[in-house]
Amino acid sequence: MLSLPKIFLSPSTQEFNPYATQGNEEYWMNLLADAMEPYLRSSGIEFTRNDPNKTVVDSINQSNLAHYGMHVALHSNASPEGMAGLLQGTDVYYRPGQDAAAQSSQRFANLVVEEMRKIYPIPERVNARPTDYLAEVLQTRSPAVLIEVAYHDNAQDAQWIQENLDAIAESIVRALCTYFGIPFSMPQPERGGMVNTGGANLNIRSMPTTNSTIVAVAPDKAKLTVYSKSGDWYAVRYQNATGYAYAPYVLVSDN
Repeated sequence: MLSLPKIFLSPSTQEFNPYATQGNEEYWMNLLADAMEPYLRSSGIEFTRNDPNKTVVDSINQSNLAHYGMHVALHSNASPEGMAGLLQGTDVYYRPGQDAAAQSSQRFANLVVEEMRKIYPIPERVNARPTDYLAEVLQTRSPAVLIEVAYHDNAQDAQWIQENLDAIAESIVRALCTYFGIPFSMPQPERGGMVNTGGANLNIRSMPTTNSTIVAVAPDKAKLTVYSKSGDWYAVRYQNATGYAYAPYVLVSDN
C-alpha cells in the first residue's frame, strides 16, 4: 500500500556550519525548503516543517508526533578533518534494515539519487548510503532520509547549491512524486475555487484517483485553494488538508 503524500520537511538547524562562499548551512537549507514548498503544493503533497530556531532533537520529536509518508532532512556536508574543501558530491542517507520503514527509506533515497544525478555536475558522485549514526534517519517514527546536498566547505559545491536551489527543490519533489505514485506538477499561480456539486459533498482525496484515501470532505459551495491541475484533478487545499479534488465539481476563479 502506498503512503499518503504527506511529509515532514526538516531543513538543517546548524547555523554554526559556515559555507566556503557566504552564509551557513541553516540559511541555505531553509532557502531550499522554501523553494520546495511551491512544488509540494502544486503536486498535492502535504507538509509540516520544523522550527529553524530549535535543535535536531526537537525536529525528531516534532516529526514523531504524527506519521508521515517520509521525513526529509535537508543538509549540506563538510569534509573530515584534514580534508577541508577537497571533497564534492551528494550523499543521500537511508535507514538500513528489512522492515517496512527501512525499505521505504532506501527506495526513496535511490529515487533522490536518480533525480539529483540529472543536475549535479559530477553525477557519479551522487550516491545513496546507509547510516548507522544519523539520528534524524534512525530515530524518526516515519521512514526518513537525510540529503547531504553537496559539500559546503568546497567553494564549487557551495556555489552550486546557491545557484541551483530551484533545480534541487524540483528534483527532490520529483522523487517524492515518484515515491508516492502521484503526478508531478510545476508550480502554478494559486487560484480560488468553489465546490460545485449541486448539493452533495465533495471528497478530497490523497491521490488523483477515486479509490484513494479520503483526507477531507468539503460541502457544496465550500471554498478551496487550487494549486494546479493534472488531468481531471485539481491539487487543492481545504481547511487543514491538502489533496486532490475531481475537477468537474470545482469552479475555479482566475482572480
